[in-house]
Amino acid sequence: MRLTARNTSSLVIDSLCDQAGEEELRIGVAGLYYDFLAQQEQTITHMLGAILKQLVGMGNIPNYLREAFQEGQKEIGGRGLLTVDLIRMLRGTIASLPQVFICIDALDECLPKHLLELLGSLRDIVLESPKTRIFLTGRPHAEEDIQRYFTRAVVIPISPNTEDVRDYLEQRLDMDFEPDAMTNDLREEIVRTILEKMCDMCVRAF
Repeated sequence: MRLTARNTSSLVIDSLCDQAGEEELRIGVAGLYYDFLAQQEQTITHMLGAILKQLVGMGNIPNYLREAFQEGQKEIGGRGLLTVDLIRMLRGTIASLPQVFICIDALDECLPKHLLELLGSLRDIVLESPKTRIFLTGRPHAEEDIQRYFTRAVVIPISPNTEDVRDYLEQRLDMDFEPDAMTNDLREEIVRTILEKMCDMCVRAF
């Protein structure tokens, strides 16, 4: 199911980029995804910095960004940018673009200690820059936090097709290297259990 959500996000990003290219508009599109295996590294500054990098990459780096990085390097050992610095830079970058879309996939994989700060930062950016649109995906348990910060969010359920999943499972089971180890009852139980658990794997797009 994670692949289904990831594919949905990819389709959204590809569609936005294609539209910007066809209309020759400087539409800013930033796409990120949270990875369970990289939770500790994907801090609020890491993610906001990645968004900034993608938006700035559309053109020449503004002088105020160069100056901010240069000031940070003057300190002993060099100082990474703070969240407040990144938000200020994002606001300036977004203000220079006619339209901005920020897409973040698998938000449910974000550590709780980072999630609320990220949502708060995105909300502040949207409030100050109405031309910014946010597209988020996550499993159902992330919905409450998202709607707390984005009260007007439109929720789109993304669910797998039961028959497609069943066909896939049957194909994989047919490829078992030890078919004699699989009884018909066990096979049916595996398929039934996975299909029953599918509702827990559904995601939401906001």
